[in-house]
Amino acid sequence: MVRVYRIYPKKKRGFSLNLSVNTTLILINILAFVIFTILISSGVIAMDYIAIKPENILSGKYLWTFLTSMFMHAGFFHLFVNMLSLFFVGSLVEKILGRRRYICFYLLAGLFASLLFVVLSLAFSSDFSTYAVGASGALFGLVGMLMLMTPNLPVYVMFIPIPIKMKYAAPGLLIVLWLISLAANVGIGNTAHLGGLLAGLIYGVYLRRRFPNKVKAIGRHFS
Repeated sequence: MVRVYRIYPKKKRGFSLNLSVNTTLILINILAFVIFTILISSGVIAMDYIAIKPENILSGKYLWTFLTSMFMHAGFFHLFVNMLSLFFVGSLVEKILGRRRYICFYLLAGLFASLLFVVLSLAFSSDFSTYAVGASGALFGLVGMLMLMTPNLPVYVMFIPIPIKMKYAAPGLLIVLWLISLAANVGIGNTAHLGGLLAGLIYGVYLRRRFPNKVKAIGRHFS
């Protein structure tokens, strides 16, 4: 059944791992969180070496944090929410795209999210010392793609007990998080979320133009 609704045909290989790419990503996120937390709390390394920070990027330091920040989280609850979301969203996207394209898109969406966070911070904020960590940017990339691939897919958002169509849930969640951060003065990476969502929408537009018939079939199947 999966092959029928797959954007890219599945290539035959002589050997394949039992773990899906999405499961592997979740395990890497959990392991990275544990290791980074131990190293930072013990004073072996500073947060600057892990989290994305506009001040560092502006001075050309710690450029690898564009990647490491995607696998660090600001606490157990932050990790739990993101990994729970990734479990459901990522599994679907991997089935649609296939293993290789899924991991490439996931990483690119996360990198673009971090890049927009840095650019907008430098352009509109006077505080360049704000850190950003988490898989949320990449997650919003997956959600942005699904907005165009499966717009009528019913999903549950946070604590809302009724399903909402993906095309409304994704921008709605972005707006709600933005309002929460403003009202409660909570540090939420809204610009990173926006960057991920834009990356997903761009890729979704590409897929709709490149594979119109398959995209329509996927949309009907998940309506």
